[in-house]
Amino acid sequence: MAKTEVILTQPVFGLGAESDQVKVAAGYARNFLLPQGLAIPLTGANKRRLESLSKRRAEREALDLNNMQELSKGFTKLILVIKVKTGEDGKMFGSVTSGTIADELKTQFDIALERKKINLPEAIKTLGEHDVDLKLHTDVHASLKVRVESQNPPPAPVVEAAPAGDKGDRGDRRGKGRPAKKAE
Repeated sequence: MAKTEVILTQPVFGLGAESDQVKVAAGYARNFLLPQGLAIPLTGANKRRLESLSKRRAEREALDLNNMQELSKGFTKLILVIKVKTGEDGKMFGSVTSGTIADELKTQFDIALERKKINLPEAIKTLGEHDVDLKLHTDVHASLKVRVESQNPPPAPVVEAAPAGDKGDRGDRRGKGRPAKKAE
């Protein structure tokens, strides 16, 4: 199969980052990468352009790293409270996933974080506090405290003790609710 070399102008998942020089199938380059503006052909003029692309990439990555380091410092003080529906016995309906955590971060704290940056090996299925690992950048990791609480109020204790000496219930159950016969 024919291969061609291209220079990526934007990051392409599974292929490379901006300013990377990669070998791809000719059809993939011709039908997808070039028309979408994700790559440019490898020519003498484009090789000179490669320098400006790599400079722009380095600046962007340095800015991303600084932003993620600042964000990770903020997560140490943060506690995310997620309210969930529970049954009468306190058992959760459903679970808390990385998507739920990302949505709650956006609504409660106005922090836009991608789901894939939230490292949750399995969904949270119990109430209480949980530590969730965040992979904000290749070099930046953080931890977020997530408190899962019940949306339903806890049931009030039911007291059924009747006061002593109450004559209201005599214990005889004549006909269960039918009036007693009247003497004529």
